[in-house]
Amino acid sequence: MEYLVTMTTRVPAGTTAEEVDAVRAREAAHTRELADQGRVRRLWRPPLGPGEWRTIGLFAADDTDDLERTLAGMPLRIWRTDEPTPLGVHPNDPGPGTVPLTASRTEFLVTLIVRVPDGTAAEVTEDMFGREAARARELAAEGRLVRLWRLPEPGHSLGLWQATDGPQLEKILHALPLADWLTTETVPLTRHPSDPGAGLILG
Repeated sequence: MEYLVTMTTRVPAGTTAEEVDAVRAREAAHTRELADQGRVRRLWRPPLGPGEWRTIGLFAADDTDDLERTLAGMPLRIWRTDEPTPLGVHPNDPGPGTVPLTASRTEFLVTLIVRVPDGTAAEVTEDMFGREAARARELAAEGRLVRLWRLPEPGHSLGLWQATDGPQLEKILHALPLADWLTTETVPLTRHPSDPGAGLILG
């Protein structure tokens, strides 16, 4: 099972730069080990405010207890709080490793919330979702839609996308067949230096 984990680190006052560097070095080494085991799949940095230190990670684990054991064993956990979100299988997901990453494109996490208007006929709903599935396949083939998961809340899904910039992504999202039924929340990402996916990025 896959999980999205938001990891927020707060270094205690009085901690020396040498101590911080030592813990971060151990964290990077341990992350490489977890990546080799298939437990850490991706790491990103979201937009940060002054003094913030956050990472978003894609993890694989058997269940929440197994995930917690993985997170608890990471060196930075002594200063860090973790917020995991279980990710369910989405029928339109291209699948891990299917869509190549491109260095010239920015990655984005997009929460998509679908609300079918009251009174919409079942055949109309079926047609709309069928067209959305077909478009998702096209966008994956174009290298735009990288992954897609179901979120725990009904009607909510999470997509990993890549585009030249934010305006290009917004144009793609607004052209989706379900666009009139969608609310989206977009988080631009930068690549983390310990990202296991870095070796898969094409120039």
